[in-house]
Amino acid sequence: MKKLILVRHAKSDWPEETEDFDRPLADKGLKDAMNMSRFMKNNNITIDRFVSSPAVRALNTCKIFNQAYQLTVSTEDKLYNPSEKNFESVIYDLDDSVSSVAFFSHNNGISNFANSISEDIFHFPTCGVAGFEIDCNSWSEFDGAKKKLLFFYEPEKI
Repeated sequence: MKKLILVRHAKSDWPEETEDFDRPLADKGLKDAMNMSRFMKNNNITIDRFVSSPAVRALNTCKIFNQAYQLTVSTEDKLYNPSEKNFESVIYDLDDSVSSVAFFSHNNGISNFANSISEDIFHFPTCGVAGFEIDCNSWSEFDGAKKKLLFFYEPEKI
């Protein structure tokens, strides 16, 4: 059994003359990411590894979560402006020793991917988190594996 956790980056700012990739987190985003990471850690949500989009707002969200978890963090270009296939590609590259992974990424891709593997249709708010149980022993079995939504957390509701 594997666990996949999808995290949309926290609320970002868009200062003048800042490229999309370089957008920082807004004050609300910093607060939401701290609260959400503490909430998850306090509720014993185990994660073995973090993989983040390299974009500033996603990577900074990941780094804030990592203050609670203290894990190995890697970046993956495929998680920036991702399609559903990008997520799958990153999943297939995971080592099978990783039982639980969290991806930090962006909309619309993260919502579209979540909806493609779950019957529960939802739209990710900033810093929203969805956890899925994947009924497989190897990440290479992801496509054909049964997937079950375990939780969906929104910053305004925790």
